[in-house]
Amino acid sequence: MSRLHLIIIILFLGTSVQAQSKLGKYLDFAKKQYDKGDYYYALEYYRKAMDLDSQSVDIVWQYAETLRAYKDYRKAEYYYKKVYSKEEARIYPSSLLYVGLMEKMNGKYDKALETFKKAKKKYYKDKKGYLYRKAKQEIGSTVWAKGAILDTNDLIVLSLPDAVNTKNAEFGHLIIDGQLIFSSLRADSISALEEVYGMEYSTSLYRSEYSEGAYKPSERIEALFKAGLNNGNGTLSIDSSRYYFSRCADDGYNYRCKIMVAYYENGDWSRVDSLGEVINQLGANTTMPSIAKIEGEEFLIFASDKEGGVGGLDLFYSQIINGNQFKKVQAIRNLNSIDNEVTPWWDSKNNRLYYSSQWENGFGGYDVFYSNYTERGFSEPQNAGLPVNSPANDLYYFQHQDTAYVSTNRVGVRYSKNPTCCSDILALIPPAKEFPPTKEETLADLNKRLPVTLYFHNDRPNPDSWDTTTTINYIDAYDRYTSMLDKYKKEYSKGLSSNRGEEAKEEIESFFIEYVDKGVDDLQLFRDLLLEELQNGAKLNITIQGFASPLAKTDYNVNLTKRRISSLLNYLRAYENGVFLPYLDGTAANGGQVVFSQIPFGEYTANQLTSDNPNDVQNSVYSRAAAIERKIEIQSVSYLDDNRKLPVEVTKSIIDLGFLEPGEGANAKFEIRNVSDSLVSLSLPYEVCPCLEVKMNETTIEPGQKLSIQTTFDSIDLMGHIVRSFKLRIKGFEQFLEFYISAEIKNE
Repeated sequence: MSRLHLIIIILFLGTSVQAQSKLGKYLDFAKKQYDKGDYYYALEYYRKAMDLDSQSVDIVWQYAETLRAYKDYRKAEYYYKKVYSKEEARIYPSSLLYVGLMEKMNGKYDKALETFKKAKKKYYKDKKGYLYRKAKQEIGSTVWAKGAILDTNDLIVLSLPDAVNTKNAEFGHLIIDGQLIFSSLRADSISALEEVYGMEYSTSLYRSEYSEGAYKPSERIEALFKAGLNNGNGTLSIDSSRYYFSRCADDGYNYRCKIMVAYYENGDWSRVDSLGEVINQLGANTTMPSIAKIEGEEFLIFASDKEGGVGGLDLFYSQIINGNQFKKVQAIRNLNSIDNEVTPWWDSKNNRLYYSSQWENGFGGYDVFYSNYTERGFSEPQNAGLPVNSPANDLYYFQHQDTAYVSTNRVGVRYSKNPTCCSDILALIPPAKEFPPTKEETLADLNKRLPVTLYFHNDRPNPDSWDTTTTINYIDAYDRYTSMLDKYKKEYSKGLSSNRGEEAKEEIESFFIEYVDKGVDDLQLFRDLLLEELQNGAKLNITIQGFASPLAKTDYNVNLTKRRISSLLNYLRAYENGVFLPYLDGTAANGGQVVFSQIPFGEYTANQLTSDNPNDVQNSVYSRAAAIERKIEIQSVSYLDDNRKLPVEVTKSIIDLGFLEPGEGANAKFEIRNVSDSLVSLSLPYEVCPCLEVKMNETTIEPGQKLSIQTTFDSIDLMGHIVRSFKLRIKGFEQFLEFYISAEIKNE
């Protein structure tokens, strides 16, 4: 080997060793900054490390993790995707889940939904593990979010001025004596758990006086400050004499917080002390206090990772005795999840608990939820909706008079480097309504929630029955249906290979989440809008269509779909102790009324490729293709012109001609009866298929008389299962009459 070559090799090795040494130093320093909570500084050194080694999946992963902690969701999404493309969740199993979570927090709901489905399949071998359970939950949550976007509340959203919000992080807590009390982390990084505590920078409590329509410059509350510790949150006792807040010490990357109490009088705080071990359990992170008056007694509600929770930070509460003693702490079990539940706030006016969670159906990150307290305890949580929530993190909700406040890092907040790094406090103000909504606006609000599609098990409710009504409530039918999920997965995957069997199970489970469960969510949203309009005196007509899989005979399925529609009406009749009954029966004092126009299609519009073989239950009953046909749909809402229903009665609006030979014709006759005491005028038939000839001798019907409509169906050039229809309009009414003819044209 020549001397020149030897020198080159030595120089190369020396440079390589030097680069590796520099790389190691960058990574060590970056991790130290990450553990301290200084994500911005950590990112600088991970970038330097990537310049030296851009192919290392480990470095890209650490960079993506730091971007997520820094709340730069757009860049985090990009780098998590790079990680997953390199290792496909083999090295970092959560990489795929985080791709979906970042897509969701960036408002890309369609992409996020597909990613969560992919993640659920990826993690199916550990169905009790967090990754599988989270992916499954996020599928339903993202489906919910896509629909809930339509229901933005018309609140005016205002960011509080520079006297309060800065380019750092602010979190609002309450208003006392005309002063906004809030926490501020005067830094560019906050904890990954969204607590208001930092490692490099301390959090303090501030106040800003609101006077003459403006906030005065904020000042730190010195009586609640303690150097070297973080002080945040805050709530006032019912008698306004005690102020509870959190004080936290650094513990590595984690924080160990405990709840403190200070005495408040004449605008000053004094005698700061820690609550005892009944609340501040040793070794636990206990924080975010809120005071509630429940059944006449004073309670402390807080977040903690203490024993008795489900996972992460959970909600607990304890009754306060004599101002300084506490009864046994209890978990609010039906609100807690394996993710975090934080920032409780009690709405004394409505007996309602607001809090934020990462788990329930939401728009992304932390969302604000509320739970009503009744004699049965805390109700199931409800999302507070848009614009209270956003795809980013939304926390520390509270109200003062007619204004709500939320702390958020959504796009649009103040920042210095990252558009979603830090939180501002927003005010949400109800608009001044000078005029009530027009009829058109009201109908638009209702119809934007449609269609509402509800699904059923095969031949339910009331199997083997020719009845057209049922006593079963739809929600009871839904509960029974969803309890059969395991049976559906077992039957549909029967006899399939291992991989195909798992795909079949995932396919069915996805159907229940995306369709069956979503139907109930949509129904609840529509129900509340409908009730609001009826309480305002509206007279409404709702059109419902029914469908069925083609397993039974046509006439049987018509009656089955009528029973399914009946179950929905039973649900409305039973809801909230019969609140809909006066409107359904036409007896409401305010004149409000709802009439349902039912179109029981039977299997007329079902996918005719779906199996109708009763011996093939795997495909005719338990397949996704069959299940998706068994449904009813609320399809439209219109106004009733007056208190009367339609003045005509149709004995049969659907006629099945049965099997026909190719080119064979067939006749069918429909009858309309005038059930009013006035002359009824009809339009000529319209929207008629060329294959259908419709004849009417008259276009008017005297009171009590009938009108016959003769039809001739021509099957030339048609094949398979055919459904054709035509419409008639009644003079003076917006509703129309629709008639259907079906036939099965045999193959030649």
